[in-house]
Amino acid sequence: MVVGEDQPIVREGIVHILQDGGFEVVSTAGDARELVRRVRTYRPDVVVTDIQMPPDHTDDGLRAALEIRAAQPDVGVLILSQFLEDRYAFDLVAGGAQGVGYLLKEKVGDLRMFTDAVRRVASGGSALDPDVVARLIGRPRRNSPLDQLTKREREVLSLIAEGRSNAGVAEELVITVAAVERHVTSIFDKLGLRQSPEQHRRVVAVLTYLRG
Repeated sequence: MVVGEDQPIVREGIVHILQDGGFEVVSTAGDARELVRRVRTYRPDVVVTDIQMPPDHTDDGLRAALEIRAAQPDVGVLILSQFLEDRYAFDLVAGGAQGVGYLLKEKVGDLRMFTDAVRRVASGGSALDPDVVARLIGRPRRNSPLDQLTKREREVLSLIAEGRSNAGVAEELVITVAAVERHVTSIFDKLGLRQSPEQHRRVVAVLTYLRG
């Protein structure tokens, strides 16, 4: 794993958390250009990086992540953001949600959520911040098919959009996988979305619809 963060104290904190969680951090980087070089050299399974990094201190980390994904699509990337920005999440999954994640920095303190997100991304899954998903699903719309969903279906949709598998949704909601499958079928029918056996395509389809 390679960690990209320009603040030394924050960077060391992230590294410490990851190492305590059983991950091997092979290198760190303090700016976006260095991050791309380190990933090219070490070819890690996953990269954890801040969005705002030198040299421009804007979205350099995100652009570095997109460059890494384009050159090395087998490398997972988990973006950390200080702010709740929907567009960052969508920019990240635009080319496919397999092996990508987006979390608010404050969630790093939630060790289980953070390490689960890293593992999910490293294994080729996706991990989108629940707050981003909740805001997307909850924002007002006119004549939205989302209005047709039941409360339980909205809960299932939120977890799907975060990148959970049917089994993961079932565990979170304490229901059976068969029940989740029925809810998913109903959700996709109501939203007019084609089902896909590939989880990352399902996430992209849901997020594309939510972006609207």
